[in-house]
Amino acid sequence: MEMRLDVLLLLLAAGAVTLVPRILPLLVFSKLQIPDWGLKWLNYIPIAILAALLAQVLFMHETMQWDYLIAAIPTFLVAIYTRSLLGTVLTGVVVIILLRFLF
Repeated sequence: MEMRLDVLLLLLAAGAVTLVPRILPLLVFSKLQIPDWGLKWLNYIPIAILAALLAQVLFMHETMQWDYLIAAIPTFLVAIYTRSLLGTVLTGVVVIILLRFLF
């Protein structure tokens, strides 16, 4: 199998472009002492991103589907009461499967 040099350079450049934004903050923040309020603020970023993605899927008119809205109710309840990621995901998947199978 022959590898062209331009394809190899393109793959290496793509890897570097992907790696640099991940490594650079790690190197910078490993030397800094982040205050407690900063760490607390950083803990809310993943849930804020997830909430934005879910809101887009659930409430945008182009992508809004009734089965997703119905499945969101028991999924949110399981997430609130159990705080289990696995239980939440399984609940959402099972409810979607049941809704699509029954209707």
